[in-house]
Formats: sequence, structure tokens, C-alpha cells
Amino acid sequence: MAVIERVVGREVTGMPLGPESLALRRGPYLLLVLAVVLSVVTAGALEVEEGLPYLLGLSVVLGLLHYALADRRWQRTELNDATGRTYLVVRTVLAFLATALNPFFSVFATVGYFDQHLYVSRRWGLVTLTGTAVTMAGSQSGGFPPRNPWQWGAFGVLLLLNLGLVTVFSRIAEKEQNLAAERDGTIAELERANTALQAALTENARLQEELLVQARRTGVRDERERLALEIHDTIAQSLIGVVTQLQAADDSAEPDAAGEHRRRAADLAREALGEARRSVQGLRPAQLNQATLGAALKRLVEEWSLGSAVAGEFTVTGDPVPLSAELEATVLRVAQESLANVAKHAAAQRVGVTLSYMDGELVLDVRDDGAGFDPAAVTQAGRSPESGGMGLDGMRQRAERCSGVLVVESEIGGGTAISLRVPAGPDWVAARA
Repeated sequence: MAVIERVVGREVTGMPLGPESLALRRGPYLLLVLAVVLSVVTAGALEVEEGLPYLLGLSVVLGLLHYALADRRWQRTELNDATGRTYLVVRTVLAFLATALNPFFSVFATVGYFDQHLYVSRRWGLVTLTGTAVTMAGSQSGGFPPRNPWQWGAFGVLLLLNLGLVTVFSRIAEKEQNLAAERDGTIAELERANTALQAALTENARLQEELLVQARRTGVRDERERLALEIHDTIAQSLIGVVTQLQAADDSAEPDAAGEHRRRAADLAREALGEARRSVQGLRPAQLNQATLGAALKRLVEEWSLGSAVAGEFTVTGDPVPLSAELEATVLRVAQESLANVAKHAAAQRVGVTLSYMDGELVLDVRDDGAGFDPAAVTQAGRSPESGGMGLDGMRQRAERCSGVLVVESEIGGGTAISLRVPAGPDWVAARA
């Protein structure tokens, strides 16, 4: 705030700084010395030598009075107080008395025209200005008291002239006070603005810190969810397939069939290893690297059907369009999880998978004729009671990440239908991959 105060020309307390302030503070000393010199030099010509000691005594009192009640307090406190008002009244009276002793002492009395606004309000300033005008008019008309009618007439005219000057100086003082009030208001407003700005900066720093912490937590949570979904939908399913094929090999009585099961188990294990690496690096699923989404789903259904001994049929409708890697990966993972659930829980004979390209929308339908289940029995976590896995909850999370929706329809003994609907408009074309 010290910078602000210096800019507008004020200190926190005390009178304004600058050339004008210096003149008002030290000017009375100069005028007092000049008035004493003129009074001493002219005392003989005016035949007022007998009053000279009294005038010199009044001069000393005026000098000490200004030093003690004005000069010393200039930058420590406001001058417009009881002490300042007392100083102005006493100074005006003493200047009048000294001018009565020698008219040339009015040189010092002129200071009342310039600094009275520092010590009193405008109303009382008019009173002190009038007193100064009387002193000046008496000096200019030949001294106090007037000795003849002509001197009285001159005194009256000069008094009117000086009162006119009083009006001018009072207007100047009023303007100065208004400017000071505006300056004080500006300072107060700057202080409030500075306080508000500091508070806003502090709050902004706190909110930014909270946002960084929240973003870090969100990033960690999202990455954990992504890895959990990838592990469940790919690695875990492949490992289940490995276990299934190895059990089938152990149960098979034919060496060729057992060898085929072991070969498939090895392929599934290598596939799981590759998917693990891709999951950690956040890469595109291997099935989509060299094939379109439709081709990857067709191969997925064929391999799943061969491994589960459940008849599977894949159909594509509409005009295929290349979509973003995130969207195609979501559709593929949901299809994998849906088929895995059918193999584990449905005891189905047939499964149909349909990929439909519609106007601005992509729909994946997976239907089976298995045992079905009661959707109301699905727990709040999105897991069916018998699955123990992430299941439906993981598929819904994937759908939501792509601004899509997952709909599950099932009834006990009536099979299950899972429908994934995701946007496939301009915002999700392959250019965003």
C-alpha cells in the first residue's frame, strides 16, 4: 500500500507530500522573517518604534507556535483537529495584533489565505478568512485604527476587496478538499480492490491445487479402471480358455484331440501375453491392427464358437465406416465379454452377433437362447450373483466412456439379449483415432 500512497501523493497518515506541501509547511517561516524585517526597517518612518519590542515578541511566539503545533505534526497526524484549530485561531489573532503595531507585518498575515483549509472545515474557514481580510484591509488602508473618514472609507473598500479574495480562496479551499476526498476515496477503493484481488489470488491458488489433486486422483482411478477392464476382458478370458483347453486335454482319451487342445491352450497363453503388454501400454487391440471391426468380430465369433462348441452366427448390416480406435476397441471388448458370459453362464445352443451401421449410430447386438437370468438380481456393483466378475458393470463403463449406452434384456429360461449403442457421427470417425 505504500506504493499506492506515494502514487497519489499521500502517506498513510499526515499531510500530502510535494512542492505545494513544502510551501505550506515552511512558507510561514519565510513570511514571518520578511514581515519582521519590513517592520523593523519601517518602524522609524511610521513612528511606531515604541511597539517594536512587542512586535518582535509576537513574532517569536508565532514562530514557535507554528513549529510546535503545525510543522512538527505535519507528517505524523492530520492537522484538522483541536490542536490545529487552536493554532489557526491564535495565529490569526496574533497576526492581527502585530499588524496593528506595524502595517507591514500583514506580509505574514497573508498566509491565512492559503493554508486555513488544512486546519478547519469550510464553514470555520470562512470565519478565519474574514479575520485575515480585516487584517489585510486595515494594513492596506494605513493601519489600525483608521484616523479619519478617508481612511475609514479606504478601509471599507479594501475590506470588500479582500472579502472578494476570501470568496475566491474559499472556493479554492473547497476544491482542494473535494480533491482530497476523491483522493482518499480512490485510495480506499484501491485498498479494497487490492484486498479482494489478494483474496481472489489466494482462492485461485487453492482451487488450482485442489484441481491438480483431483485430476491426479481421477487419472489414477481411470487408469486403474482401464487396466481392470482390459485384464478382465482379455487376459482373464484367455487364461480361462487356457485352463479349459488343458482340462479338455486331460479328459480326452484321444492323443490327437489332446494335442489339439494343448495347442489351443498355448495359442491362448501367447495371446494373453500379448494382450497384457498392450493393456499396460494402452495400445489398440491386436485383432484390430490388420482387420476392420466387422472382420475382427467375425473371427472372434468363429474362434469362440469353435472353443465353446456353441453355434455362433455373425451378421453385419448397413454400410461400414472406419471409426476411431477407442470406439472400435469398445465394441470388440463388449462382444468378447458378452460371449464369455454366454459360455460361462447361459448353457446356450445358439448365439447371434449383429453389428449394425446406422445413421450416426453403431449398434452391437448379442443374443443367445440360453437359461437367462433375472436382471433385478444383478447387484448394485453390476455383477450377476453367480458370475463373481466385473461383467455387466465393466461393459457399461466402456459404453459410458464412448457416450454410449448398454441395454440388457433377459428372463429365466428365455435367453439374454445385450445391446450396445454408441455414437458413430463425425466426432467419432477414424480421423479422431
